[in-house]
Amino acid sequence: MRRKNGSGGWKNGWTAVLLAVLGVASAAVSGRDQAIIIDHHCTDIGKVPVKYIEKAKADFKVAYGHTSHGSQVVSGMNALQKSNPSLFAFGRSGEGLSFLDGTPRGDLGNPDRRTWAARTRDFLNRSGKDRNVILWSWCGQAGNASEDDIETYLSLMNHLEKDFPGVTFVYMTGHLDGSGKNGTLNRRNEQIRNFCREHKKVLFDFADIESFDPDGKVNYMELNARDNCDYRQDKVKKNWADEWLEKNPGHTIALPGGAAHTRPLNGALKGRAFWWMMARLAGWNGESAAGK
Repeated sequence: MRRKNGSGGWKNGWTAVLLAVLGVASAAVSGRDQAIIIDHHCTDIGKVPVKYIEKAKADFKVAYGHTSHGSQVVSGMNALQKSNPSLFAFGRSGEGLSFLDGTPRGDLGNPDRRTWAARTRDFLNRSGKDRNVILWSWCGQAGNASEDDIETYLSLMNHLEKDFPGVTFVYMTGHLDGSGKNGTLNRRNEQIRNFCREHKKVLFDFADIESFDPDGKVNYMELNARDNCDYRQDKVKKNWADEWLEKNPGHTIALPGGAAHTRPLNGALKGRAFWWMMARLAGWNGESAAGK
């Protein structure tokens, strides 16, 4: 089954068939009847029931492979932990969520586009046997990825899900790079999103979270926003994070002291989205009244 693609090369149609089969298989293994999509709608931490945060801390052991951009999530988590040490505790040891930061080493494109999967497999067969949630983030590699590169990523994730059915693998999109709605990055991110929706995956939509301020009314990605929250409007460079904080001096969002490559507000939103995700994995339907 082969067809000629738009660039004049040959694309193997069996890749799509394989991904579909593996996607159905991994959904069956997890028992999940719908995708869990963590995006800009998932940053209001006050809506998350405390009991599900507590349940997540008791039930899950997380390992998170990332380099600098991925550390934005951890910066936001640190800010939340500082604001409420008992509720949002996490770390390698002690009370709270068991969380191995930067383990395994690298990211989804560093040192190449496949090593992360081999390192995950080795980790889960050795020192990481107790882990039941695995996250990997991109640095800048999603923005220069081809469609086949992303299919490789999705296929490797599927194989890991099949081989380690007791582990939840979290998919991610790549960070904004200013290329806008029609740029390569957004096309590749849409490829990841569509796959996750269709095959009932867990997706931490890194790019969508940094496309919106906390009010959620403007999609800054479509205004060529970058990962540092800069965007352009009427040929004028602006920054949505700085603007929102200026308009909301009385906000109650716990901000980190800094976040790599971006503004603290962006890191804060990603940290909040992380705990929203953990509550969903713990059984929250995303709609319950907070505090119950």
